[in-house]
Amino acid sequence: MNKKTAISLSVVAALFLVIFVLAKIMFAFYTPYSGAETSFTIRSGEGFSSINYRLRKEKIIDNARLFHYYTKYNDSMTRFKAGTYAITNGMHMGDILETLTNGTPILTSVTIPEGKNMFEIGAIFEQSKITSYESFVKACRDPKNIALIGVNAPSLEGYLFPDTYKFAPNTPADIVVESMVRLFKQKVSNLNFSLSELSKYEVITLASIVEKETGAKFERRTIAGVYLNRLEKRMRLQADPTTIYGIWENFDGNLKRKHLLQKTKYNTYKMSGLPLGPIASPSLAAIKAVLKPEDHKFIYFVSKNDGTHVFTPTYKEHLKAVDYWQRNIGRREGKSWRDLKQ
Repeated sequence: MNKKTAISLSVVAALFLVIFVLAKIMFAFYTPYSGAETSFTIRSGEGFSSINYRLRKEKIIDNARLFHYYTKYNDSMTRFKAGTYAITNGMHMGDILETLTNGTPILTSVTIPEGKNMFEIGAIFEQSKITSYESFVKACRDPKNIALIGVNAPSLEGYLFPDTYKFAPNTPADIVVESMVRLFKQKVSNLNFSLSELSKYEVITLASIVEKETGAKFERRTIAGVYLNRLEKRMRLQADPTTIYGIWENFDGNLKRKHLLQKTKYNTYKMSGLPLGPIASPSLAAIKAVLKPEDHKFIYFVSKNDGTHVFTPTYKEHLKAVDYWQRNIGRREGKSWRDLKQ
């Protein structure tokens, strides 16, 4: 074999080796994910090394080194977005990188019921793995976020509209509260707040109390009228829900006499007028009830133990209602308002 032939063979061998390596790389790159449809979650703040390791461990990719090179080549090492993503059968490395960097995360549907306060809402979001309780409450008290409602308030309480939301897991709390406030503004945009002598903030505050006092929709306008009558007569509202809210973070669920005597900015047994601010997220119906309350002379109401109430105009009649409905053991067991015709 002459020197020229040897060189030719070496070149051919090298060429075959390059072709073989390239073919192997292309095969590995385009080998599709063949498992069942699954999901992959990128944790907030998680780095590429951890993501790459878990993708290989969960057999979503076949070659972690190749995925590393491909990601670096595409300048995507820091472009991964926190969230949960769908990985479907047939995806190759390019598809997976595109999904994890530019795809839309799987969203979690969360329903926030009417009448929940920001602490309860924070717990719901934490249970749904949307955001933590602590970060949610902190976001509600952040002056930057409070500026969204344009009111000098201690928090966003009352402006977190109760509805069904869809968020990706580990969504920042600021984004969550901003979405809820935005929906609140949309929902109340057509309401005429000039119908009330109260300011808009006071309307929302009273609506939150009405929301907490009854679950029976047909009573909302009546209860709104009771509290407005009390305000007009300069009587204290004496609403248990406001007192409870004032001690919420230390409340064990048992309202005692000492709590009614405790001075807070929400204890309407010890203060005149409305509390410092809303105590929960009122429904649109509760807000409308305050704007258009029932015209009557009632200033008292007592529970009938089924979620509805007896309304009376005088204290003497109120005491009779208390004796009949609350001091009679046989009448203290009732049905839920949900069983009643609305």
